[in-house]
Amino acid sequence: MKKKSLILLFVAGYCSLIYGQHRDPDFEYIHEVIPGIQYDIRYYKTDNFMGTRVDGYKNPVALLTREAVTALKKVQENLKKQGHGLKVFDAYRPQKAVDHFIRWANVIEDTLTKSKYYPDVNKKDLFELGYIAEKSGHTRGSTLDLTIIDLATKKELDMGSPWDFFGDISHHGTLLISKQQTANRNMLLQVMKKHGFKPYSNEWWHYTLENEPFPVSYFNFDIQ
Repeated sequence: MKKKSLILLFVAGYCSLIYGQHRDPDFEYIHEVIPGIQYDIRYYKTDNFMGTRVDGYKNPVALLTREAVTALKKVQENLKKQGHGLKVFDAYRPQKAVDHFIRWANVIEDTLTKSKYYPDVNKKDLFELGYIAEKSGHTRGSTLDLTIIDLATKKELDMGSPWDFFGDISHHGTLLISKQQTANRNMLLQVMKKHGFKPYSNEWWHYTLENEPFPVSYFNFDIQ
């Protein structure tokens, strides 16, 4: 192989490595832009639907595109006037994490977390029902999972089902929850829509910036 070709291969490999390890310059850490925002990054821990740390989650922090963080800051400021704030469960998610989800979903006999996260759903149906997908809006960098907390107590408002619970009770418009739980979900829905986010019908916690800057890009750098 010629020396020039070797150099080009080295540069390409180096660039690929950097892309896989370091955040894109168009992304921001949420806590650096929105002081006081709370995190509970479950995919960094084992308390999630797979029961293990997810590939690509090197630190318990969250990133979003600059545009999404700017809009989210307005949400936090709006809620703060009412004594409330935000807690983020997940935001940007690398493609390697989505690939990890897919591998797990295809091992049908692994049902370690079924009783907590999907008691009424057959694991083989997770793809068909829209809970697991080969591509995720999170990987485009302008989608996040979140809830509302009481700023005085730091406790989450009761939304009727836990985050990442796979079932009808997690859907918008469900009749399986109380009036207060519905009101809490609607508070989140209204403030997120007010500042440019759209909901996902199957998950009360999942929102995507309507005018996302990378609508067809799927990133793969680690969260660290």
